[in-house]
Formats: sequence, C-alpha cells, structure tokens
Amino acid sequence: MTTPFNTLIIGGGLSGLTCGIALAKTGRKVAIVSSSTSSLQLNGGAMELLGCVEGKEVTHPLEAIASLPAEHPYQKVGAEHCGTLAIEAKQLLADTGIYTTGSAEQNHWRITPLGVTKPAWLSLRGMATSDAPERLPWKRATLLNLRGFIDFPIQFIVHNLSQLGCEVTVRDIFVESLCQPRRNASEMRAANLARTMGTGSKLRQLAETINQSTTGNEVVLLPAIAGLEDDYPVTLLRRLVKAPLHFLATMPPSVPGTRMATMLRHYFKMLGGTYLAGDTANQVEMADGRVAGIRTAKSPASTLVAEHYVLATGSLMSQGLVATVDGIVEPLFQLDVDAPAEREQWSHYGLMGDQPFMHFGVLTDATLHGVKDGKAIDNLHVIGSILAGHNPLTMGDGTGVDLLTALAVAHEIIE
Repeated sequence: MTTPFNTLIIGGGLSGLTCGIALAKTGRKVAIVSSSTSSLQLNGGAMELLGCVEGKEVTHPLEAIASLPAEHPYQKVGAEHCGTLAIEAKQLLADTGIYTTGSAEQNHWRITPLGVTKPAWLSLRGMATSDAPERLPWKRATLLNLRGFIDFPIQFIVHNLSQLGCEVTVRDIFVESLCQPRRNASEMRAANLARTMGTGSKLRQLAETINQSTTGNEVVLLPAIAGLEDDYPVTLLRRLVKAPLHFLATMPPSVPGTRMATMLRHYFKMLGGTYLAGDTANQVEMADGRVAGIRTAKSPASTLVAEHYVLATGSLMSQGLVATVDGIVEPLFQLDVDAPAEREQWSHYGLMGDQPFMHFGVLTDATLHGVKDGKAIDNLHVIGSILAGHNPLTMGDGTGVDLLTALAVAHEIIE
C-alpha cells in the first residue's frame, strides 16, 4: 500500500512545521511525521537569528551573517537572502497567529528565566525585553510570584534585574481558584496553571488580584503562565491589568513555547497538511540513489511515498543524531555526519564551554541536499538543528537556522 504526497517531512518541530506550512500554503499535499513533543516547548518566547560570534554578542545579525564561514547553514541558504527570508519568517508566524516584535536588522535583548539578558531577533508580543544588554526600559518594577509556583527562581531574577539597574519589589499573590485543582506540589507548574486558568473567570480573578496588589507601578512583571493554545488570554490579561504588564519566561516546559508549537501545528492542519503525531520513521526505501519511500513504526505495512523528502529531526538532544559505539550516526538515512569517530574528541574539560559535540551535524551539499557516502541525494533535503556547521547554544542561531533553512528548502521545492 502506498500513500503519495508531494513532500514528506520527518520531524514536527519548528523547522519541519515551518517548511510544511510554507508548502501547504501553495496547495501542495504535505505530510509531517512527528515522533514526539517539539523542542519548542523549551522555548521561552523568543527567536534568535544570530546572537554571538567568536564569544562576542551580535548587535546587527544580518551584517554578522555575511562573515560566517562557508559551512554555516546561513551561507548555504545564501547570506544575501537571509534578510528576505527573515521577513518572510516573521510574516509566516503572524499568519499563524504568532505575533512578534523585533527585526533582523538589529537584535534586542530578551530576559531569560534567570533574569539575565540574551540577544534576540523576535519576541512574542507581551514578553519583557530591552533594547540594550546592560539596562532595562524601567527603573522600578513589581515582580509577581504566585504562592507555591515552582518554575520561577525568584532570588536569581531579583538579583540579576537589580544588576541591570532596576529596583525590584517582589509581591507574592494568591488566587484560590488556581490552587483548588492542585493535588501535589508538582502541579504548580506553568503549563498546569495556564491550563487551569483558561480564558474565563479565573483569568479575571488573577487580573483583580494583580490590580489590588500593584498600584502606581511603573511596570508589572508576571511569569508567563497565560495562553497555552493561543495568545487571547495574554491579550485579555494585559487589557484587564491597570499597570503596564509584561511576561517573564519561566523554566521549561514553557507556556509561550508550547503555545507556538500548538498554533503552528493547528495552522498546518488547517491548510490541509497531514500530521502524523506520535509516530517514528524507521525504514527507508531507496531506488537509483533516490528516496523511494518511508515506513513508520505505527504503520509498518504502509509505505509513505513522496516526490520530495525533508529531514528535520533535530540534533543529539532530539535523537536526530545518535551516539553509538562506532561513532555519531544519523539513524534513518545513514547520512554523512560531521563528527569524529574517536569519543575522546567529542568533549573537553569545562562543563559550560563550547563543547565539540555541540557542532556535530549532518553534511549537505550547497543547496541542503543530504549527502550519503559523499553523494548528494537529490530528492532529500535537510533542515534545522541537525545541520552541521554551527552551534546553536553558543552562537544563538538555533531558531533562525530552523526558520530560514525551512523556508529556503520550501522555495526550492516549489520552484
């Protein structure tokens, strides 16, 4: 039994969904095979294009992209095209209902769950940001903490915001209706609170409590606990609270990240895309050096057939790459990987440093076709964090690489 598609995407994270949406918008028949929850759930509500080069923070990412080495994914996309693709990515997110602030021309600074600043390209509307790394846009702020909430390291946040010149007043608030369903301490997590709060009376009770606790404040900062499936609760809460209200990212799993993943997935399906959730591509059929079909764990008797295939399975963390006794491998297609075979070269001393394994990735040709045994497979593209040539953790380019490579490959398939 065969199921024909124009494009079959393996991996349902940010890159896979972005590519799928861009293709589905043109009326193409697209399927995504997604094995698990997306790493977007770790995202604190911001997208990075390029945050750091050779240990130095980047202010103008498009200018810095031009100087990146040839093996970086942005150079394969074409450094001269990154600005246009960045604009297209922001619009695609907006079409999905994910509204952001920021520009590829100049980074702003997001505030991390520990209260320090990091360069960012786009931030979700309502998230607390700054236009400079060493200061905040306010001199005084009230930081709200829900009693019993365990995803918010309040002491770290207060210390680090104070280091940025902001006088922080902490107020603990208690909303009984949010705690009533709680059966144990682990349920006071950001996602649980967002799910409990919904969009009705509990959200309004939270707004009333905030208004009673914070009068005459320059700004109110609240952990990001509203809007698990869309940003309506965020918009409503900001409208109901009398003082300027901004949200701070919590420790993952993140409500803003989960919201983005949910909205992208819903939009892809609304466009007619087929989303195979909780399934794993585990067998490849090849013919004449091209991919001829894919089989999955849940449907081993069916072959998913497409004209084009896109690998978007992520890196080591997502098991798009796997460490074995023989080395680092890409497990599905057995594509060539940029990684030494000797384990001693995978890491070095210094836990927080730039580790070699962070750079491991799949090799491609100049147009992001996967390479196996030194030969490009002309109907298989590779996108996202599985690509070799960069380190998303130290370079702050992970979401940018996801979005821009996904759109570049979508354009090539369309053309």
